[in-house]
Amino acid sequence: MAEEGVHDFHAAKRKAADRLNLPEARHLPSNQEIEQALAEHLQLFHARQLPQTLQYLRRLALEAMRLLEQFEPRLVGSLLTGHVTRFSEIQVHVTAGSPEHVAIFLREHGIPYEETSKRLRFGGNRSEMVPVYGFLAEDTTIEVSVFNATTAREAPLSPVDGRPMKRANLKEIETTLGMT
Repeated sequence: MAEEGVHDFHAAKRKAADRLNLPEARHLPSNQEIEQALAEHLQLFHARQLPQTLQYLRRLALEAMRLLEQFEPRLVGSLLTGHVTRFSEIQVHVTAGSPEHVAIFLREHGIPYEETSKRLRFGGNRSEMVPVYGFLAEDTTIEVSVFNATTAREAPLSPVDGRPMKRANLKEIETTLGMT
């Protein structure tokens, strides 16, 4: 994950199992164990550039969140934990009456994007497909997941620990960067 940019825990486990010639379902670490090992790896091998990488990505995230301010953006993922690599994406959750509102907004601002979707888990073993718009800011992917007013109230569950994802709004990111 740190060296090759694999973002998905399951994909990283499969890749590691293949390299070690292990059956895929046996004795694989939990997502929490992987995140802990990633954090240790980053501190050991990337400690010098980690603060600059984190600051750079958080500033890009702040710019994107300011652009998307009308959609009540909330930052999620590795930028909140601080476990970032040169491959880290900026993940933002937004709220819109319709996903098309976000697409129209991006087009009006001349931002080329790719539209996909992802399955997110919520409490009560519920999962939903959420529209996602991905675009580049400098050399970094920004992934914007679109929620409606109802689904935005409940944070999806983290793939790491199964708890509701931590989310930070624009003001919280500005405070983190010392901009308030």
